[in-house]
Amino acid sequence: MRTNHKKHSQTPSPIAEPSVAPSRLSRRGVLRSASTLITLPFLESFGFRRFASAATPTSTTPPKRMIFLGMGFGVTADRWYPDVNTVGEKYELPTVLKPLARHQKDITIIQNLMHQYSADGHSGSTFWLTGANRYAIPGQSFHNTISVDQVAAEVLGEKTRFTSIQLAAKGAANDGHGPGSSLAWNRSGKPVAGLDTPVAAFHRLFSNDTTPLAERQQRLNEQRSVLDTVLADAKSVARKINRTDSQKLDEYLQSVREIEVRLAKEEAWLGVEKKSPKDKVREPKESLEGVEEIRMMYDIMVAAMQVDATRVFTYRMPVDSMIASLGATMSAHSMSHYSEGERRTVSETRDKTHAKLLAEFIDKLKASKEPDGSSLFDHVALTIGTNLSSVHTLKNCPTLIAGGGAGFKQGRHLVMSDPKTPLCNLWLSTLRGTGINATSFGDSTGLIDELFTA
Repeated sequence: MRTNHKKHSQTPSPIAEPSVAPSRLSRRGVLRSASTLITLPFLESFGFRRFASAATPTSTTPPKRMIFLGMGFGVTADRWYPDVNTVGEKYELPTVLKPLARHQKDITIIQNLMHQYSADGHSGSTFWLTGANRYAIPGQSFHNTISVDQVAAEVLGEKTRFTSIQLAAKGAANDGHGPGSSLAWNRSGKPVAGLDTPVAAFHRLFSNDTTPLAERQQRLNEQRSVLDTVLADAKSVARKINRTDSQKLDEYLQSVREIEVRLAKEEAWLGVEKKSPKDKVREPKESLEGVEEIRMMYDIMVAAMQVDATRVFTYRMPVDSMIASLGATMSAHSMSHYSEGERRTVSETRDKTHAKLLAEFIDKLKASKEPDGSSLFDHVALTIGTNLSSVHTLKNCPTLIAGGGAGFKQGRHLVMSDPKTPLCNLWLSTLRGTGINATSFGDSTGLIDELFTA
């Protein structure tokens, strides 16, 4: 049984561009605005809604959560995917995925998903969660759009201390992941910074700021003092720039809005101490790399969910350091060009190790109980995959989903009838399944209906 996907028409929203005659600008004025970008306060004039109080009681219904795990370079393609002729529930897990056998009823593998605009065989993560066309803007060699996790975070992250958490690995941009410092991209298509060590993630999520409360409040008040200057500069600049520069200014103001959201949230949680998870996580060692780094990042995510610090996670996982931690001396790029021999052996070992670590992660999600007796796993929509299948191939993106958060019927092997089914159909389905009212995402053509039915 091969599956189809429901289609619907999409009408792109036009972007109005003001036509303004170029004029001579005050360099000092522009630099003054740029220098205050990081310290800007929250802007009422931008229509930003204040967050609910950090102390507001939450519903007794466990919240939905999303996790996106990006592997960067692809997989051992002829060993990772199940047989295309064996679909549905009665499929056999490939050998490299056997560590997931105890969770087979709770995972689903989907084949024939891809991004039609992907054209970079060295960027396994850059466009994975966006589906963007890097050449969409004439004259520019790189363009990206908002990632699905950030769309979800705008809804799921409203009442948590952190709207979303981006985890990464040191040097990930140089080992097959491609441009970006995490898997996340904001509404301007700019990269969202990631926490690139378990130590950084641990302290961000669980360590309390020992600075006196009054001093922290004063720091926020000082940041607000630049508001009038920045707004005045922005208005002055807007009257004197051409169309191209106007677009740049719009991106600047979008960045301001996002910074203001973070600052407003920081203020809302200013006097609230961070909670300690039920299963206390010890401070990680600085030396963690590869396999142990991934294992620790998974533990940190479980702990963060236990205290509801955030509900949206992305993890741009290590590649080269993972291979090194398995005892191999080759680079991920070299390994990906496998045939027979050592490179193939290392590639298959990498795949099996990812499956083992994921199985452990699912174990812990299932073991961690919510107040109503359900588990974290019951309310998580988890995806692990990459934009590359193998070597530099951009078709049939490796895709494994798990958890009950999106309402998907799990325990199956799905093969889409169209070998070019948009991966964005999965992202749209995930958003809709978790209650986010999105009508489209990226180049989506519709929902994957089979995910919601037997």
